[in-house]
Amino acid sequence: MNNKIIKPSTLSGFMELLPKEQIEFNRIMDIIKRNYEKSGFVPIDTPIMEKSEILLAKGSEETDKQIYRFTKGSNDISLRFDLTVPFARYSAQHMEDIVFPFRRYQIGKVYRGERSQKGRYREFYQCDIDVISKGNLSLVNDAELPSIMCRIFKEIGLPAFKIHINNRKILNGFFKSLDVTDAVDVLRIVDKLDKIGVDSVKEELITIGIQNETVDKIIDFISIDGKKQKVLNALKALNIEEITFNEGLDEIEKVTHYLECFGVTEENYVIDLKIARGLDYYTGTVYETIIDDFRGIGSICSGGRYDNLAEYYTKEKLQGVGMSIGITRLFSQLKEIGVLKDDGLKASLSKVLIVPMDEEMDYAIDIAKKLREEEINSEVYLEKTKFGKKLNYANNTGIPYVIIIGEEEIRSGMLSFKDMTTGNQEKLSVEDIIKRFK
Repeated sequence: MNNKIIKPSTLSGFMELLPKEQIEFNRIMDIIKRNYEKSGFVPIDTPIMEKSEILLAKGSEETDKQIYRFTKGSNDISLRFDLTVPFARYSAQHMEDIVFPFRRYQIGKVYRGERSQKGRYREFYQCDIDVISKGNLSLVNDAELPSIMCRIFKEIGLPAFKIHINNRKILNGFFKSLDVTDAVDVLRIVDKLDKIGVDSVKEELITIGIQNETVDKIIDFISIDGKKQKVLNALKALNIEEITFNEGLDEIEKVTHYLECFGVTEENYVIDLKIARGLDYYTGTVYETIIDDFRGIGSICSGGRYDNLAEYYTKEKLQGVGMSIGITRLFSQLKEIGVLKDDGLKASLSKVLIVPMDEEMDYAIDIAKKLREEEINSEVYLEKTKFGKKLNYANNTGIPYVIIIGEEEIRSGMLSFKDMTTGNQEKLSVEDIIKRFK
């Protein structure tokens, strides 16, 4: 018999939490789910594993490197690397069974075989929300989605944050007006401005053949900032007659108008002409969400509008807009910047610990049954041990109240109800305790 002890460990890039952290993680997940459903979005789920040909239909060299791919028998299988591609397959496959416009959310794990580093994981949860339609989709959707995210982040208790909004048509139209033909390369470089700085962006633009005068115009353009109306006025003052540019300008003006109709103020959004995102994917509105005092951690929520979600799986054109929260990364970032404090987290979901003193287990179980029937989370301390150890269990797991049951409590029907925070103890009937929680 092999008695060798294997050292317990997880693979690099995979997050595992202790109970008090997992409870907080689930709380945030519940906030996201509740707000999605509150706005009329319905849940779907898709397999973690897909046929490789599905996931790689719109492949790139970078995607191919990151994907976890294997064979089982004659099946070529890959783990999903996001929730968007499976959603595209799902929409095409079930097109005759879903009602359009289709408002869907999905929360699930995805897998990327990228280099593991602090705050980035190989297995992580994404929380996606999308609206898709056959044909045209109202721009009001582009405003509603970030308003939902704004509500979520406020409920989570995020410090000051802003949703940065741009429109790819503005960028593409501006580059056309400058006769820049390799707009994709320019956008890819511009998108790195916050990471590498203005001087490095200028150098890279010159390296790909952009003239110095044009580079200066590009930098001046993406540096336009300030309040919504100031930015819109500055863009209009450029008097650019290119059609795509003016379409984008009209769209961003409408989207920000409706965003304010949904109750989002400029305290929580800004027009940011540097945002490009998903260079071969998004076609209109694009978003990134930044915590004001912690810009270095990058975007915590992003997305945008696309013209043809399922183009690789159907000839039917599905237009949509979506946003995604990477909750695993967000959770680790919130811990890192001190928004989530370990000393405020509890290792139990129970509101009450019922402590039988001697042989009163039957009575204690009956009390627990009554509390649970009233949706009050409760547990019975089942082990025989010293009374002090039982109370320590409540303290160590963060259970706020204890019901102590001895012979006197059974005889009188009045239970000893102890507040573990204040130390106060009083006699209450089970009905009074239920009312106290209600």
